[in-house]
Amino acid sequence: MKPARPVACAALAAALLLTGCSGDNDAREVPRGWIAKEYGRDGLDYVDPGDGPSKVAGEIDDHRSAVSRTTSGGRVFLRYRDDIVAVSPHLGGSRIEIDDYRDGYNRWHSHVGHVWPAPGSSGNGFRGGGPGSGK
Repeated sequence: MKPARPVACAALAAALLLTGCSGDNDAREVPRGWIAKEYGRDGLDYVDPGDGPSKVAGEIDDHRSAVSRTTSGGRVFLRYRDDIVAVSPHLGGSRIEIDDYRDGYNRWHSHVGHVWPAPGSSGNGFRGGGPGSGK
């Protein structure tokens, strides 16, 4: 039994290393590689020529669950740890735009500002209570 243990440990360590080195593995990160494979490019953005924003956002969210999701003005916004994915109507299909959280929040503030916290905030605006706390 003892000889099998080092082999099993080595195989497990190799699997963990391979998993850790491949992209798009953090459950809170945008699946950029998957989006790039699934959707065509249009300049800096991605497009789906036939499916609407709700369906495309659902596909992305099904592949990698977003931290939060909101809809506004015909657009669907997916919030990930450090990024925002905006899926907008475009020529009968959808345009997919990925911004880091700060830029995306500033760009889409009128759509997401009432739902998601401002960059760098704790999310609820409460700074604590009592003398000297939260200052």
